Amino acid sequence: MKLLLHMCCAPCSTYPLKVLRDKKIDVKGLFYNPNIHPINEWESRKNAVKEFSKIVNLDVEYIDEYLEDKWLSYVGEQDDRCRMCYSIRLELAARYAKENGYDAYTTSLLVSPYQKHDLIKALGENYGAKYGVDFYYEDFRNGFREGQKIAKEMCLYRQKYCGCIISFNERNNK
Repeated sequence: MKLLLHMCCAPCSTYPLKVLRDKKIDVKGLFYNPNIHPINEWESRKNAVKEFSKIVNLDVEYIDEYLEDKWLSYVGEQDDRCRMCYSIRLELAARYAKENGYDAYTTSLLVSPYQKHDLIKALGENYGAKYGVDFYYEDFRNGFREGQKIAKEMCLYRQKYCGCIISFNERNNK
């Protein structure tokens, strides 16, 4: 199977990539995260994915889009913001997977116990159906700590919040 792995960041990609490769799945990466705030954080995460991809010999496509104005102008509830954030990334990943001949796509977001897992799964399946590409679902959360350990051993940048401006502000207000 040829699988596209949407990569939210390097640490969250370590464990899913390990599992997928152990299953002999042909994995390529996609870094598309226009939600990350501020821009220097986006650059740090992108650079960490570049470093990680070199270490593990993973081909990654980078789509450089930063949509800070869109996030700043959105005034909905947190759940709506999360839906918008996941949707933008998963829809692009599904479309990219279909246009580039992948059998399926998935996301490293599925490793985090801090993300809205059921919503990610539902959106992934919906966009997969919309674009005619399978959404590969696997609950990677049991490997979250292992993935963080791998990232630390690789000396990869490990962020302290999910990436959006809301989580950035929440972290700074603690």
